[in-house]
Order: sequence, then structure tokens, then C-alpha cells
Amino acid sequence: MDSILVEINRALSSEEAGAVLKAILILLAGVFFAWLLRSRLARGRLNEGHIALLRPLISYIVIGVTVLWALRELGLNMSVLLGAAGILTVALGFASQTSASNIISGFFLMAERPFSIGDYITVDGNTGEVLSIDLLSVKIRTYSNQLVRIPNETMLKSNVTNITRFPIRRLDMKLGVAYREDIENVREICYEVAHKNPMCLEEPKPFFFFKGFGDSALEFTFAPWTVKENYWEFATQMHIEIKRAFDNAGIEIPFPHRTLYTGSVTKPFPVQIMSADKTDTNSAQD
Repeated sequence: MDSILVEINRALSSEEAGAVLKAILILLAGVFFAWLLRSRLARGRLNEGHIALLRPLISYIVIGVTVLWALRELGLNMSVLLGAAGILTVALGFASQTSASNIISGFFLMAERPFSIGDYITVDGNTGEVLSIDLLSVKIRTYSNQLVRIPNETMLKSNVTNITRFPIRRLDMKLGVAYREDIENVREICYEVAHKNPMCLEEPKPFFFFKGFGDSALEFTFAPWTVKENYWEFATQMHIEIKRAFDNAGIEIPFPHRTLYTGSVTKPFPVQIMSADKTDTNSAQD
């Protein structure tokens, strides 16, 4: 028993044990410092997207420097280690050019701030809520509750539409009525429906735009405004209420028509309606 205690005391008093203890303390201090910086980010003025992007980067840098410092205290030759790290960095650089491009693109997104976490965006045909802005990609949740991962480089190169950036949205209703209808009467009905809807904003005012003469209808756009939180419910209500108002006023919403015309002096086309039974009989006789 006495010999074991002597060996423990000798180990604790040796220079190697002191170096190991010092390296452990450095590692613990580095982890604590990284945690402190991450906590400070959360209390700063940065938005959630910036915090999500900077937190892992700060952790990697601080812990990496701490590990190198600890290895130096253990007596490792740092010149050899740094030389090997340089060769490894070059190899990894060639092997991970896409990842490096995504990381750099992430910093550009952080500087430009085209969207934030919680915004609804459309990019590459995908529409959904931004869940996270990471070092390599942006993750969105679609309306059908699917997760879509979009690389930062793609986000930087693509056209991104931020649907909920501004507090209000305009509903562009593309409508059409029969050629016999009075456009002025149609416009008054549309404004009346918008005025009665409590979710429709008075400012900006709705506008009515007559687009022109379509193939089967007089085409126009009616565009009222609402707050972004009510957009989908407002869109449903407005279409239902305008359809009901048109029906009550006897206004026809036409379906596509086609007219066959062969000239003013041509006789009408002969049309013959044959039943299925008669057709089958004629076929049997042949």
C-alpha cells in the first residue's frame, strides 16, 4: 500500500503530470470561453439567422486554438503539427470546394439579410418557412410539412422571394365576366364586397384593373390588401364572396367558348345526332 502511495506522489510531482493537468485546464477554459461567446451572441443585436451561422463557427475556432495550445503544453512539436495541418488543409480544400463555397455564401447571406428565421420564402420552386440558416445550407419547412435543404450557394445564385418580409400583402384576383356584362357595374360590386370584408385594408385602397378582351371573357384584376397573417383566409373569403355577389347580381362568369366560322355565304354545318344503338346496328349490317 505504501509503495502505491509513493508512486502516486511521484507521478503527481513529475513535470509530465503538471503538463497534462495544465493541458486539461486549458481545454476546460477553451470550452468555457466558447460557451461564453455563444451566450453573448444570443444577448446581442444579431438576429436568429446570424446567431445560427456564427455559433458553430466560433465554437470550431475557439476549440481548435485551445486544442493546439494544449498540445503545445504537452510538448508536441508545433512546427511539424502545423506543417501536417497545412498539407491536410490543402487536401481538404480540393476535396471540399463545394462546402467552402457554401460557407462563404453563408457569410454573404448573413451580410445581405434577404430573409430571417420564421420568414416564408420561395426559392427554386420550393415555398416554406425558414427553420435555420446554417454554415452549409438553409432549411425550410414547406406548407405540406416537408423539410427542404437548400445549399447556401444555391440560395445566393437563385431568385429568392420573401413572402412575409412586409407586414401587408396584396391579393391579385384574376377574374372574368361575359361580354354582355357592364364593367362599371362589375367594378362597383367588387369594391362593395371588399368594403364589407373586415380583413380588407382601407389603405392602401383596392384597385380594379381592366386587362382587356380575352378569348371567352372580359378579363380584369381586382387587388385588395390585407395583413400578412390573414392572407390565406382573406383570399378564400374574397373569392367566395365575389362569386356569391356575381350570382346575386346575375353576372355571368363564362367558361371557354369556341365558334366555328367558314364564311358569310357558307351554309350552316349539318349536324346529325346518332344514338349508340343505331350506330351498332349499322355496323352489324355492314
